[in-house]
Amino acid sequence: MIKQAGTAALAWAIMAAVSLCPIRLAAHQINLSNARIELKPDRTVRLEIALRGSDVDRVAGTKVFDAQSGLVDAARLAASTAAIAAYVTTHAVVHGADGTPCKASNAEIAPDQDGVTARLTWSCNEVEGDLIYRSTVLIDVDPSAKQVVLIGPEPNATQALLDASQTEVKISTPPPPLLHVILRYVDAGIEHIFLGYDHVAFLIAIVLWARRLWPVIKIVTAFTVAHSITLSLAALQIVVIPSSIVEPAIAASIVYVAIENFFSCNVDGRWRDTFAFGLVHGFGFASALQEFGLPRGAVVPALAAFNIGVEVGQVAIVSLVIPLLIGVDWLIARMRGAPQKRTAGLVYAVSGIIAFLGCYWVFERTVMGT
Repeated sequence: MIKQAGTAALAWAIMAAVSLCPIRLAAHQINLSNARIELKPDRTVRLEIALRGSDVDRVAGTKVFDAQSGLVDAARLAASTAAIAAYVTTHAVVHGADGTPCKASNAEIAPDQDGVTARLTWSCNEVEGDLIYRSTVLIDVDPSAKQVVLIGPEPNATQALLDASQTEVKISTPPPPLLHVILRYVDAGIEHIFLGYDHVAFLIAIVLWARRLWPVIKIVTAFTVAHSITLSLAALQIVVIPSSIVEPAIAASIVYVAIENFFSCNVDGRWRDTFAFGLVHGFGFASALQEFGLPRGAVVPALAAFNIGVEVGQVAIVSLVIPLLIGVDWLIARMRGAPQKRTAGLVYAVSGIIAFLGCYWVFERTVMGT
C-alpha cells in the first residue's frame, strides 16, 4: 500500500504543471488585440482596434459577450459603448515624440462577430516631428497581452508587435529588420506551445511508456512533420477548417492517446498515431498564428520561425518529461529493490489525469460552446 501511495504521489507530481493550470482556460486563448493605423497627409491619424468580446468584458467591466452563442450581443454592446470607448481612448493614444498629445475624436464602437471594433481619429497637424502610437490595451490587466499593429495602407502596411516591454511604436517607422521578425515569431511559437495546455498534455501522454531515445525521436519527428504541413496550409489560407471542428478534435486526440496507454505499451509504433494527430494539431497552431497575422514581405520567414518556435517548445517539454520519468523509474526501483523499469501504475495514473482533462476539453469545446 505504501508503494502504491508513493507511485500515485509521484504521478501527481509529474502532472502538476498541467493539472494545476486552470482547466477553464481555453488552450489557444491568447490575450491579443489587433490595431490598424493610417497616417493621412494632413497628419490625421486613423486607428481601428479589434478586441475579443470576452476581453472587452474583462477590461471594461461590461457583459457584451454571449458565451452561449460565442458572439457579441449587439444590444448589450449598444448599452456599453460609453464604458468601452472610455477604456480604449485611455489606453490607446497618439502623441508627438516630445510628448505633445494629438487631439482625439470620439470613439466609434461596433460589433464584429465574437469581437468588438473601436475606431478613433486624432488630429496631429499642430504636433511637430515624429508621431508615436502608445497602447496598453489589455496589458494593464495582463502583462502577457500583446497587440499586433499594422501601420499604413494595404498592401504596403508594416507590422509591429506591442507588449508590456514595448508599448510604443513610431507611426512612420520603417519595416522592422528581418531578424527582428524571425525572433518575434520564434518567441511566439515557443510561448504558444507552453501555453497550449492541450498540446503539452498530448506530448506527455504520447511518451509515457518511452524508455529509449529512438522511439521518442520518431514520435517528435512525425509530430513536427505533420503539424508543419497543416500549419502552413492553414496559415496561407490554402486549407481552412473551422476552430469549432479543430479544437474538439484536438481534445479527442488527447483522450485517445491517454486511453491507449492502458491497452498498449508499444512506443515504437506510436509515431503513426502522432503523425495523424499532428495534422489536426497543426490547424490548432495555425489559429494562433492567424491571430498574430503574417507580415507582408516576410510571410515565409515568419511562418518558418513560428514553426521553429513550436518545435523548440516541444523538444523542451519532452527533454523535461523523459528524464523525469527515468528518474521516477530509478526512485521506484530503489524503493522496491527491483530492476529499473517503467511502472505501470505511474503510467496509468498520469494517463487517467490526462484523459480526464481531455474529456473536459471535449465537453467544453462542444456542449459549452467555448
